[in-house]
Amino acid sequence: MLFASLLFAGMGVFAKLASQQLPSLEVVFFRNVFGVFAVLASLLHKPLEGEGGKPWLLLFRGLAGFLALLCFFYDIAHIPLGEAMTYSKTSPIWTAIFAALLLNERLPKAGWMAVFIGFIGIILITDPFTTPFDKYDLLGILSGIGAALAYTSVRELKHYYDTRAIVLSFMGIGTVGPLLLMAIAPYIEIEWLDFVFGKFVMPKGKVWLYVLAMGALATLAQIYMTKAYGVTKAGIVGTVSYSNIVFSIVLGVLFLGDALPDGVKILGIILIIVSGVLVARKRK
Repeated sequence: MLFASLLFAGMGVFAKLASQQLPSLEVVFFRNVFGVFAVLASLLHKPLEGEGGKPWLLLFRGLAGFLALLCFFYDIAHIPLGEAMTYSKTSPIWTAIFAALLLNERLPKAGWMAVFIGFIGIILITDPFTTPFDKYDLLGILSGIGAALAYTSVRELKHYYDTRAIVLSFMGIGTVGPLLLMAIAPYIEIEWLDFVFGKFVMPKGKVWLYVLAMGALATLAQIYMTKAYGVTKAGIVGTVSYSNIVFSIVLGVLFLGDALPDGVKILGIILIIVSGVLVARKRK
């Protein structure tokens, strides 16, 4: 999981470099298209299993994950990498809430206290004392909520579908969705929705290297993360996964010229990490 977290941070670096030349919507397309081919290749060796029967929930999982990825990659393009990663890592906090409300999973009082700590962390990461709440803060929070909705649906879908079918629902929509949105983008001029609509730009030169590296690192990170969750307790793996934030801050400073977070944001990052770890330990 530690290695997977480093790979995810590296993916973020190349995503940000690619975003300097391409719209974030197109970067999302390249992030997913590699995974689609990988899953389809696996089907040649072993057909899908599972009884199925939940197509609308499967579609919801794909759409929620696609929304989360849209917001996440837009933030990567516009704010420091470490901050964008921190917003995405709020998903365990939201997942605990949705699992309690939608799946009737029990969260004890200590767990709800951990969620409260997480909310304080989210407020601090928006830096309310020096900057107004803006579009990037909102999309960052939505990236965590979207991911949480996707993860919550997976908890139900895994009883009906092969894991590859669930992954393909996400990556398939994450590939087809950007193509459709880029096709209609020339006819829609709404500046605030530039994270949803983007005109296709043909990658040139080193930009191809960026998108290829991003896709390769994302795929490898997914493989190692899956291996980690398969060999030990999810709470342990989830705790180690927060190293992603540290790696992202360091790589952002070294390769992207990002500034180090100030004291308020560092405190917010720490509270989000503490909250996520506590939620993982307290959920039943």
